[in-house]
Amino acid sequence: MKKLILIRHGKSSWEMPIEDHERPLTNKGIKNSNFIFDKIQENLPERFLIWSSTAKRAHDTAKIFNEVLNIPQELTVLKSDLYTFDSLNLAKSIQKCDDSVPSLIIFGHNSAITDFVNKFGDKYIENVPTSGVVILEFEEESWNVIKNGKIVNILFPKDLINAN
Repeated sequence: MKKLILIRHGKSSWEMPIEDHERPLTNKGIKNSNFIFDKIQENLPERFLIWSSTAKRAHDTAKIFNEVLNIPQELTVLKSDLYTFDSLNLAKSIQKCDDSVPSLIIFGHNSAITDFVNKFGDKYIENVPTSGVVILEFEEESWNVIKNGKIVNILFPKDLINAN
């Protein structure tokens, strides 16, 4: 069995005239990421690998995750192929994961994440929001053949904030 945790980067800023890859998180993006990661601990597997897009907003979201959960920053692997908005490219990246890895956490982008979840998951999600987390489990033992996953948890900031 494989477990995949997809995390969309926190809300980012469009205020500055900079390249998309370099856009930073907003204060709300930082706050929501801290909030959601404070709640995610019980949903994390014992062993996992962390991959992040090289985009500043995704990598900074991963840094917050590591900080909140007391995980060394150097355990996050930056992967340029995760800077994608296409679910097929995202799937190709995931399928390259070594089969010795039982659980994979990915910090990435929409619409790749939402489209991936709707293609490989068993529930339709209209949109995975910024700082949103979707956890899927796959019966397969090899990443390169994953197909019909089961969504086992969804953590969206607005749902958690409204529940408090």
